[in-house]
Formats: sequence, C-alpha cells, structure tokens
Amino acid sequence: MLMESPMLVQAQTPPNQKSSSGSTLRIAAAADLQPVMPVLAREYEQQTGVKLEVSFGSSSTLATQVLNGAPVDVFLGADFSFPEKVVAAGLADGKLPVAYATGKLVLWARKDSPIQPLSLEQLTNPRVTRIAVADPEHAPYGFAASQALLHLKLADQTKPKLVTAENVAQAAQFVESGNAQLGFISLTLAKSEHMQQVGTYVLVPFVYPKIRQCGVVVKSSHHLPEAQKFMQWLISPKVQDSFTRFGLDAAS
Repeated sequence: MLMESPMLVQAQTPPNQKSSSGSTLRIAAAADLQPVMPVLAREYEQQTGVKLEVSFGSSSTLATQVLNGAPVDVFLGADFSFPEKVVAAGLADGKLPVAYATGKLVLWARKDSPIQPLSLEQLTNPRVTRIAVADPEHAPYGFAASQALLHLKLADQTKPKLVTAENVAQAAQFVESGNAQLGFISLTLAKSEHMQQVGTYVLVPFVYPKIRQCGVVVKSSHHLPEAQKFMQWLISPKVQDSFTRFGLDAAS
C-alpha cells in the first residue's frame, strides 16, 4: 500500500561501498515521485556516495515549506508554477526552475472493481459514486485532471462524485482502499509494482496542460555544490533516457 505523505526515504549505503563525501542532501519531492525517488536515491548514492533524504507532499505544501525556511537542498515540484514561487522569492540558486521530467495522467481502478474493464466512459457509470482527485489548487496532477474533465465535457457530470485528496498519492490511496471507485493519478504511481498488482489504468488523452515537472536548488543549502551536481545529474541524458521505466517522459 502506498504510504501516507509526507514520508521519508533514505538511501542506504551498500555494505561493500562507503560514502565518498559523507554528505546528505534533503530533497522535497512532489508526491508523484514516491516510486521514483527511492530508486534514483540508491543509484545516485552508488555513483557518488551522497545520500538523499526525500520527503514527499503536494507541490504547494512543499513550496510553502521552502518559502518558510525549511531545511531543504532541492525542491522537485510537479509543475513549473510552484518552483517558480521559490525563484520569485529570491530563494533559488538560479533565475528559472529547471525542467527535469514530463508527467502523464491516468485513470486508475482496482482489478476487483465491478466497473472493470476500465475506460474513461466509466466516469459516467451510475455505479461510480466517488472519483478521487488531488486538490487542483495545490497539486498539479489534480489541476491536470480538472482540465481534462473540462475539455472532455465531463466536468458537470462528475463534479458531484469528486473526492478531493491532498495530493496525487493520497488520491491513489482513496481508490486502493475502496473509498473511491476511480481515481486520477500519475502514471508513475500507476506503474509502481504494487499498484500494478492490485489495479489497472488507462491513459488520459493529452487534453490537459503539459505536466512540465520542474525543480530548483535552494540557495540557502549548506551543501550547495552537491545540490547543484545532483540537479545536473537528474537532467543528464542517461538519467533522462531512463525515465520511461517510471512512467515519465524526459524534460521538454
């Protein structure tokens, strides 16, 4: 089962390898990255010896924490706007957020749901009474879902059914736990091993604004050079080319 957000993941140093620098970077990451960051953290530590401690939440919540002085080295949002708030406040090490990935929105349901086989048409099925969606004002995937419903001319029909979650990971929990029959979640979450075991998904057509996931290095970081190196690693061609395994596209 997906864990409640925020959560903390710390990469462990392999027993046959010592950390070369002893540094630990604190990463505040959007909730859709829950299945992604533990894997990247292990790979990054193996390559550099630098550990990553990752906390997850909605992009809005994490941006507010950074603006309020939380001890964060890197903020990885799920869109451009929330990292831009950090830039606008003069707290970022750079003049613009750095695009690191492009996200995809899906509709997800449990395999044992009576509304299988899953399709977008099920959104208007009378048996569907609750549809989980992340808060559109605080979570970019929730905003994407609201725009998709609008463009698919389903907003009015589905509005009474919508159940608002704090972030996209909580939206997934609502459906998995049975508190909703359908949910709009990220492809990263839908492609996680556990979610593939218990559910199925369909891609939402690209009628929503591009989910251009961006991040910033926080200027007050006590490990600024290491934070800058991590961001450069994240957008390097090798890492970008590997993102499809998680359900992300490369930055564009």
